[in-house]
Amino acid sequence: MTVAASISPFAVVFGLFVVAAMVLIVLTVRFIVGRAKVAKAEWLASQTAAADAAADEEAGYEDDGMTALVLGGGSTRGAIQIGMLQVLTEHGFVPDRVYGASVGAINGAGFAADPTRQGVERMAQIWLQLKREDVYRAGRLHGPWLYLQQRDAVYANSGLREVVAAGFPFERLEESAIPLEVVATSLTDGGERWFTHGPAVEAILASAAMPAIFPPVEIDGEKYIDGGIVDNVPIQRALDAGATRIVILLCSPPVMAPALSRRPVEGMVNALLIAIHARFVREMARLPEGVEVILCAGPEGATRDFDDFSTTEHLIALGRAEASEIVRRYGLGTIPYPAPALPVPAIADEGEGGTDDGTGAGSSAATREVPDHVDSSGGADSVNESARPAQSGEPVSSGTAAAEPVTQPDPGT
Repeated sequence: MTVAASISPFAVVFGLFVVAAMVLIVLTVRFIVGRAKVAKAEWLASQTAAADAAADEEAGYEDDGMTALVLGGGSTRGAIQIGMLQVLTEHGFVPDRVYGASVGAINGAGFAADPTRQGVERMAQIWLQLKREDVYRAGRLHGPWLYLQQRDAVYANSGLREVVAAGFPFERLEESAIPLEVVATSLTDGGERWFTHGPAVEAILASAAMPAIFPPVEIDGEKYIDGGIVDNVPIQRALDAGATRIVILLCSPPVMAPALSRRPVEGMVNALLIAIHARFVREMARLPEGVEVILCAGPEGATRDFDDFSTTEHLIALGRAEASEIVRRYGLGTIPYPAPALPVPAIADEGEGGTDDGTGAGSSAATREVPDHVDSSGGADSVNESARPAQSGEPVSSGTAAAEPVTQPDPGT
């Protein structure tokens, strides 16, 4: 009895030891096999890349590096980017990757889905048909007092969700024709979060969730708000991916000049704007050597409020004028500069034949003069050099000592 009792615990311990040893051996073998497969895949990829490079060299092809398209935030001024994209696609410009923040994430997703003239024209029609109530849907009780209530936002994002869902024909970010990345701000730690795959609508709504205006968007248990708060013009993300040429579409002038605050709330907004643009200034001042940055920027003014779509047609035309000049100067795309920029329609005034219902229907009916920085003749030199900020549209290279840091003023969607 004593011998049997002493052997039983030993048998149990020995059995456990054998099982643990077998599990360890299996895990070790699986690890070795897995690493071998990874090593083989990396070796095959390197051999393929080397063969492709040799073939390109033999055929006389040159590696031009990666071209990135970066779209900044700017609320309803995002219509300017539509005009810019129209001109870029007309000249055959197709980047290798697209990066967007806030409204730039919305426009970037639409462009990445279909980077053609037809695709951008579809986006333009969506913008031109937008009215205030399509995006900013008011409830039964609405007014300035809602900003003081205990709630996470003044507006629901249901209207914006419908607009975003109709803006591009893919459900997941990885299904876009051009690799697309959008940024949002985490409410967990205040850091930036980049979305490269997964449900597209949720990621883009998160990137465009203006604080206090739209509610935070929850993705995988974490809440996010507007990506423009932490990275309104995501240059560094493009640099980290190896971009050697970056084309930036700004919704506003590249130089920020905050207006003098007359009320405490205006002082708070100005402080937020300055903080948002500080990162852009730093990144433009620290461009790596050999990287070219081309700015395509919108002019000052031309909008009335963050929820006003009555100047959409005018903004698109301004974007076309700016991009036409950039293409003429620097030859973006594969198609040579063919035709003058379109004339810019004047902004419709209330009471002067225009309407302020958010439709933009009266924007071309007014007889106001075309802005000073645009030649009403619509010629190739339609952008007045003296009126444009010195940095707008000029390529910035780290090897150019005269390059000045620039910033992009408008945050949010």
